[in-house]
Amino acid sequence: MLVGGIEAGGTKIVYGTAEVDGKEIHILERKEMPTDESSAVIDKLNLYFKEKEITSLGLASFGPLELNKNSSDYGMVMGTPKKGWDQVPFGAALKEYLHIPVEIDTDVNAAAMAEVVYGAGKGSESLVYITVGTGIGMGLWVNGAPVHGLLHPEAGHMGIVRHEKDHFAGICPFHVDKFGQSFCLEGVAAGPAIEKRWGRPGKELSENAAVWEMEADYLAQGIANLILVISPEKIILGGGVMHQKELFPLIHLKVQDKLGGYIHRKEILTDIDSYIVPPELGDNAGIMGAFLLAQKRI
Repeated sequence: MLVGGIEAGGTKIVYGTAEVDGKEIHILERKEMPTDESSAVIDKLNLYFKEKEITSLGLASFGPLELNKNSSDYGMVMGTPKKGWDQVPFGAALKEYLHIPVEIDTDVNAAAMAEVVYGAGKGSESLVYITVGTGIGMGLWVNGAPVHGLLHPEAGHMGIVRHEKDHFAGICPFHVDKFGQSFCLEGVAAGPAIEKRWGRPGKELSENAAVWEMEADYLAQGIANLILVISPEKIILGGGVMHQKELFPLIHLKVQDKLGGYIHRKEILTDIDSYIVPPELGDNAGIMGAFLLAQKRI
């Protein structure tokens, strides 16, 4: 059975088709385009999928998203700083044009699901997937399902303690203290924050140890908080910033330091390099999650 999938991130849209055969998903086509103005993106997606005659569509999108299926705004992008996307009825625009079932979740919840089913979190009852890129998002998988609630997890905006050497104001327009400085994780540690703080994108700063020491410190704060609150069986770190491989050993050490020996589990004390890991599905985690959402709607 032919299904479609969309992983909508802050910088690029990954989309394509897959064949679903029971529990197996085989990617047939994978395409990318920049996350431009919403109407142009939606028009291009609609025309692409109309030609494919897919049975169902999975939409895994950046948010915040309305995920309450009883709401008339189901699938709407809400309150985002992404220009041209605030209050955009993303899911409805696809469903109304294509006339097929559309299953919707956040890009990080979909990636978490894909890693549980096919990747580094296979068999886990609880898992956190964190993407560090244009923004910082968190997907949470608990007891066989992604976590929704009043909205959905937005741990990228948790409060953190600013690094003692960080004098950069930050980029989050929502979480700003009385001194005009961002105090949330995304505001100081997302890809655009790295670039604005240091004057160059992260991929050009590989040899600057100070960049990655600060980044690891911020990410370790967030991860330590998630371990203490959620106690997941596995933590997966994806996104463009995490392509900087030296981040992982730095994060491992800093998470151990911030937990201070309080969590007496080998996963933290001795096996942390197998506990906090990159996605096994790599950059396909999100689109595979989108195909799983489409499979769910068949």
